[in-house]
Amino acid sequence: LMFVARLYQLKPAKLHVDRTLEDLGLASRRNQLAGTLSGGWKQRLALAACIMHKPKLLLLDEPTAGVDPKARRDFWDEIHRLARSGLTVLVSTHYMDEAERCHRISYISYGRMLATGTVEEVIRNAGLTTYVVSGPKLNEIAGDLRGKPGVEQVAAFGATLHVVGSDKTALAATLEDIRAHDGITVEHGETSLEDVFIQFMSGSKD
Repeated sequence: LMFVARLYQLKPAKLHVDRTLEDLGLASRRNQLAGTLSGGWKQRLALAACIMHKPKLLLLDEPTAGVDPKARRDFWDEIHRLARSGLTVLVSTHYMDEAERCHRISYISYGRMLATGTVEEVIRNAGLTTYVVSGPKLNEIAGDLRGKPGVEQVAAFGATLHVVGSDKTALAATLEDIRAHDGITVEHGETSLEDVFIQFMSGSKD
């Protein structure tokens, strides 16, 4: 951090380093070698180096890849603290639960912006309908559903199936047939950001 402070000609350098260590909760580890830090603390150290000079825009490329869940949450708490202070933070991520933490999101594929807005707006504008199917023999039912009219996604979530499609009428008709199976329950579900992401992915080149 002293190197970074000198690089940006921050004076006095030690004061800026000390203040940044305190802000990021790193003060207790000031004498620890960076190479011995855990993944979460290394990411926090990298964040400290990026914000010491008080930028107006911060670009983060998959900042929590390989970091444990608690460290991820702590890192995002810091991101939101920085955002509240007026810093604009642009994050790229493949984790939909992380995207849901952002004020606004965009989906970009091969240089094309496919969607942008708040999480709620992106989900609503995708025009998807989601059902939750529960009951016995779900593996067989999942196989039966794939390729049926209106069914565009079938995914297992614990002891249920999430069935998603953009043609509401066709999807409802297909699932009406499934209701005839003994012990099968079909209910409306909430379309998730992951459902929207998978829908976009299905139309991409790879």
